[in-house]
Amino acid sequence: MDDHTFLIARRKSLYWRIHFWAALIASPFALVATLTGILYVFTPQIEARLYQHLDHVAPQASMLPLDTAVAAAERAAPRGWTVQHVVPPFQQDDAVQVAFAPPGGAQDEHAGHGGHAASVKPKFGLPAQAIIVYVNPYDARVLGSLASSERFGNWAKKLHSRLLQNDGWRWMIELAASWLMVMLVTGVVLWWPRGAQSGLPKRGARGRNGWRQWHAFLGVALGIVSVVILTTGLTWSQQAGGRIRALRDVSGQAPPPVPRGLHSAEAGAPLDWQDAWQVARSHAPAIAVQLTAPASQDDVWRATMADRSQPTLRFDLQFDAYSGKPLYYAGWEAQTAFGKATAIGIPFHRGEFGWWNQALLLLFGASVLFSLVSGWVMFFKRRLPGSLGLPKLLPGAWTSPSMLAWLAAVVMCALMPLLLVSGGMLLLLELVLAKCGARIGRVRLR
Repeated sequence: MDDHTFLIARRKSLYWRIHFWAALIASPFALVATLTGILYVFTPQIEARLYQHLDHVAPQASMLPLDTAVAAAERAAPRGWTVQHVVPPFQQDDAVQVAFAPPGGAQDEHAGHGGHAASVKPKFGLPAQAIIVYVNPYDARVLGSLASSERFGNWAKKLHSRLLQNDGWRWMIELAASWLMVMLVTGVVLWWPRGAQSGLPKRGARGRNGWRQWHAFLGVALGIVSVVILTTGLTWSQQAGGRIRALRDVSGQAPPPVPRGLHSAEAGAPLDWQDAWQVARSHAPAIAVQLTAPASQDDVWRATMADRSQPTLRFDLQFDAYSGKPLYYAGWEAQTAFGKATAIGIPFHRGEFGWWNQALLLLFGASVLFSLVSGWVMFFKRRLPGSLGLPKLLPGAWTSPSMLAWLAAVVMCALMPLLLVSGGMLLLLELVLAKCGARIGRVRLR
């Protein structure tokens, strides 16, 4: 065996070892994340069955003014609760959605009711305690109310991201995503065809060899989807997400800043909900609108998109509370490249682009489940009785990677702090295993 061939063999043994550790760490969490993710993908169908009586109404001749529906919702809401925002009907069969927050409760980031929220860029989300009252826009009849946290989509998202626990448990999914990224990279390196090798599964392959070929092929075949899912998942994680956002800001890819200090010029009667809706519709693209009322007499109205399935129609609008004059507008063209990528990637991750998106994510989830199962099947087929079953490291394996590989490792650890911490612990374990192996070898020589 020449030096180059031996170098390749050493690298391969190291990548097998790292691939195994990545699978060992990520598998339990990845299994849970995949199963809960598949459940979350079908949110539209499940919610259509659960909330048909709340979300939709029978169209009639004409709608009442939006203020009538908001007033009806206020009478049905708990005493003292304040309106967070209103989503007027976009289609003829849509109900009016009026979101309320408890008195003194934390405001969501796009609220305009008190505190500093007036200067915050509108974003999606509601306080955990918020409720939504649904009103028929044709007769102002209250259809019912639902706590934001009890809506299936929000419940399924919390189950997927932190197993229905508080934010302190989000580290588990972040740890899994970090090591799944390592597993993906090392898996592609191990699969990469060399010489006369083919990356396609061979017909008639049986046993462990057959499992290995399909395990590698499916993992690589859906590699692009894997990168999108893992990357978008990491963008809203705690530790890695903070690093990614910091890198985004340093590189000039932060979202366009909303001007601070915008205020209305008090002149005449202020706009009501119906007036504000008409102003928003005249400036916004053809998409469902979310309206937030001014927090004070000199504050402004805010409008943003209420439907994330059409990211290219994204907009943020602020306008005078009396004249309706636009004071700030940012549409899709104002977003940075990073903002556009996440605006598309995150809804794709959630399956919000329709049936094709759901079908692709279902295929991806099934592929992940197969990869996890086939990986463990191969492990138990390879493991000798009484051994740990670790892939064997050739001498000099840890010094064999190229500079590019080391650079990639440094970048990944810098962007994913949990990978850095757990990777350091893994290196300590490898040192212990190496020392134990050396001692056993010396005992056998004696």
